[in-house]
Amino acid sequence: MADSRNFPTLEALAAHLREEIEAKNKKATLIFAHNGTGKTRLSMEFKELGKERDEDGEVTARDTLYFNAFTEDLFSWDNDLENDRERVLRMNTDSAFFEGLAELEMENRIRPLLHRHCDFKFQIDYGAGTVMFWRETEKDADGNDVPLPIKVSRGEENLFIWCFFLAVAQLAMDGQEAYDWVQYLFIDDPISSLDENNAIAVAAHLARMLKDQDRLKAVVSSHHTLFFNVLCNELSRAQKYYLSREGQAWQLRDTGQTPRFYHVAMLKELHAAAQSGQLYTYHFTILRSIMEKTATFHGYNHVGDVMKRDPDDEDGTLHFRYVQLLSHGGYSLFEPAEMMEENKQIFRKILTNFMNDYRFNPELFPEAKAQETAA
Repeated sequence: MADSRNFPTLEALAAHLREEIEAKNKKATLIFAHNGTGKTRLSMEFKELGKERDEDGEVTARDTLYFNAFTEDLFSWDNDLENDRERVLRMNTDSAFFEGLAELEMENRIRPLLHRHCDFKFQIDYGAGTVMFWRETEKDADGNDVPLPIKVSRGEENLFIWCFFLAVAQLAMDGQEAYDWVQYLFIDDPISSLDENNAIAVAAHLARMLKDQDRLKAVVSSHHTLFFNVLCNELSRAQKYYLSREGQAWQLRDTGQTPRFYHVAMLKELHAAAQSGQLYTYHFTILRSIMEKTATFHGYNHVGDVMKRDPDDEDGTLHFRYVQLLSHGGYSLFEPAEMMEENKQIFRKILTNFMNDYRFNPELFPEAKAQETAA
């Protein structure tokens, strides 16, 4: 049975997380919790425990760089109500988050991160504390191209702020002087207003960033099942928890290396996508991950061992090659493309065979159960 502990306050829970991270020397800690549980408040308590204060109560040191709803609140829109033209995103430059950024060429650090998801351009005015966005330009009186400012969508705004944070986090991972105080990252739900494609891309990229560095320890909390699923499978050595509210206390349950809820949730995602027809190349990535876990559980060394062989493909190489080919490569995560109809049919066949061979609770898949009954 998974280990669980109750905590009377979020401060006590935050202190426990810090102790566990250091005792187990975990590079990444992942927490799944539903909205309203207290994830954002937990991130703030964790951050507060890392502060040192002098006799006057002034902060003299801190150790946590965090991303949560408060980070997003550091940015606000000025819609230029008077002229309805010069729309900019304002930065609250009183925050320590923005200290020392003007000399670090943040545009060049943010741009390659942002262009994985969005096609708009941007420019930061550090003196005014604003960000201007545009997609098109117009000629001025001298024939020069001048940006036509736009207000980006809520989802695009969130992606920009997330990429801004990632650029700062990378500075901390690299030990840049302005951020050498950072020892922990605490990231709470960075994917509000994002579609599934971007949620997967954000999770995959974040996981790679965390794996490729050894300086910082990170805590990532989320209520988004798909986002959490990808992190769990990409960061296989991470500590994984399920956080819930139990009366007046909070329960933290160690889910171990194979927490049941996210593997089943992933399969439900694939099942729903197969039925709707909205299948993208990244769905092969998810399917391969589930098959790898299944192969390990059943004592096999190879994902191909849990794939059904067709009479005309006795060694199973054809379907295995499809899974291998379409589940690898950055394109499958960062440039999601809808499958061709032929690949959709092959995906459905592989998925159906897998679900028939390794039975899951049919109550979780009511449409599939109804089809079987009708047959």
